[in-house]
Amino acid sequence: MTKDDELLNRLVDPSIHMEGFQQVREAHRQELIEDYVELISDLIRDGGEARQVDIAARIGVAQPTVAKMLKRLAAAGLIVQRPYRGVFLTPEGEALAEASRARHHVVETFLLTLGVDADTARRDAEGMEHHVSEATLAVFRRFIASRQA
Repeated sequence: MTKDDELLNRLVDPSIHMEGFQQVREAHRQELIEDYVELISDLIRDGGEARQVDIAARIGVAQPTVAKMLKRLAAAGLIVQRPYRGVFLTPEGEALAEASRARHHVVETFLLTLGVDADTARRDAEGMEHHVSEATLAVFRRFIASRQA
């Protein structure tokens, strides 16, 4: 066994272990919010509005599930719901959607640069984008830039 293998197989200090799990839990909490605001932004860009029925169809959940999440997003100040008109993002919601979209683009481009096929890169980036730190994204960007130079 190499020294690197030994380091990878070693149980880390409890505080470090806990920190990793906390980071993942926070990413999971934020993940759903980001997915919703990004989808709402995409729907608005495509058709001028985001309707609850369209959100449900694209996420693959029932409309009551979407309704609950929309209440959370409204309470957080990320969306505004207008009767008979659909859902619209606040400036804060649009900023979050843009940040999520940008992270997704970096992760997907990184995977494509590694040689992952386009369909797999798109799907994998959808999950990974929420769990990648800013430090790791910076490394991804440098790697991409070095391959494009």
